[in-house]
Amino acid sequence: MLRAYGVTDKGRIRPTNEDRFAILDELGLCVIADGMGGHNAGEVAARLAVDAIVDFVQESHRGAALLGDRALDWPFGFDPDFSADGNLLRTAIQIANVQILEMAGSADRFAGMGTTVVAARAVGARLVVGHVGDSRLYLLTDGRLRQVTRDDSWVASVLAQDPHVDPVLLQHHPMRNALTNVVGARPRTDVHVMEEALRDGDVLILTTDGVHGVLSDEQLRLAAQHDPEPEVMAHHVLAAALARGSRDNCTVIAARYENDQLKY
Repeated sequence: MLRAYGVTDKGRIRPTNEDRFAILDELGLCVIADGMGGHNAGEVAARLAVDAIVDFVQESHRGAALLGDRALDWPFGFDPDFSADGNLLRTAIQIANVQILEMAGSADRFAGMGTTVVAARAVGARLVVGHVGDSRLYLLTDGRLRQVTRDDSWVASVLAQDPHVDPVLLQHHPMRNALTNVVGARPRTDVHVMEEALRDGDVLILTTDGVHGVLSDEQLRLAAQHDPEPEVMAHHVLAAALARGSRDNCTVIAARYENDQLKY
């Protein structure tokens, strides 16, 4: 069981909020997106992505309940390296990618729009994550915070090639905010899928870069540990980001995994 709560704020500088999120407790699903594009097109891209992912997961769940595995369709193929649940999120994000591309081609005001995405599900005692871009998912276990996702960014690419580069120097580079992979940029996006076991009491924290761009891992850990309740936790992390002077939209989802089998 996943108990989750999300909160978003346009921040102190931006006139609009181009972040979107959704939570479906009954399916253990959390989705967060950070849109980009002129004339508020980023807001449209983020909304399309979140809605597409939620709709596909819901429809697949209903279809599987009625028809079993025969209900599942894999229009982008099935990757045997991942479970059916991993492929489900992978497919959902690819569908979102297609819908954003179609909308981008429908009017000049939508041209070039795109979005980051992190979609996470608790399936039994297993965490399944699909993501694109630089929005993040962290896992807090026994007081230790770990970033599960990896950023699709120029900075992350440079550090991967040369881990000895000083990250502080990169924060002043003109390419520091450039993304190398987003939903809506090309006909088929590169969806990263991760799966791992969950432990009772694990906490998931999903953030857009308005949050983790100003909070260090230690600051995020301390803010998240302020209270065990997801609602209080999410508000506290958001408040910490705003207090640190975030200039971007800020969105946080906090979710606590509880293993019902251990309660009896």
